[in-house]
Amino acid sequence: MVEHFRLLTGSEQPLQQEKAEAFVKQLQNEKLRLMEEIDALEEGGLGDTMSYSLGELSVYDNHPADIGDELFERSKDVALRDNAHVLLEKVEAALVKADNGTYGICEGCGEDIPLARLAAMPSAALCIRCQQAADDARPVLRPLEEAVLEPPFQRTFMDQSETDFVGFDGEDALQAVLKYGSSDSPQDIPGSYDYKALFPNRNEHQGIAEKTDAIPQNTNATENKTER
Repeated sequence: MVEHFRLLTGSEQPLQQEKAEAFVKQLQNEKLRLMEEIDALEEGGLGDTMSYSLGELSVYDNHPADIGDELFERSKDVALRDNAHVLLEKVEAALVKADNGTYGICEGCGEDIPLARLAAMPSAALCIRCQQAADDARPVLRPLEEAVLEPPFQRTFMDQSETDFVGFDGEDALQAVLKYGSSDSPQDIPGSYDYKALFPNRNEHQGIAEKTDAIPQNTNATENKTER
């Protein structure tokens, strides 16, 4: 498997056969470890639906924190399994290179990967310089919807719009929903002293544009209350 190794040391001397075989042995051991890790995660419940693994009829409980711990553990296991799959693909690619004699050659510049880097990461496909360039050039992916939904947050809060919008907007809808409570409590929001203080513009007059609009039109009713 390793008779065609092109891997060189820093002094441009061919790598000893036993060292090349040691790298391949490391890759094989890492492959077995990753496969066992994936199997253990699958057997631990990832292969089943969340409702089945919990023994619940539904994962939609009355309170979002009812299955918060279980959801966190499931998310963590999924992330660990996905990461193991990514690492396994890199290890398998390195073993394929070991078979065809291209192991230890940088896929970016074609130069030999330094021995110290391979010793630290036997599955490395790029030298340090090319890896740093790839990391710097990697774009930060943003949701495609942001191109047409600008700004992405509070875009339906129209109180400060240039058109002086006074209708029922997104902020009013949020206020209407939060009046019935949420998973937050006053102790979760700094400066809040009651449940009404948990939603934005809580003192806003609902359904009116100006405070004078709240003056009752039936003046006789007001006079009768005053006389009493």
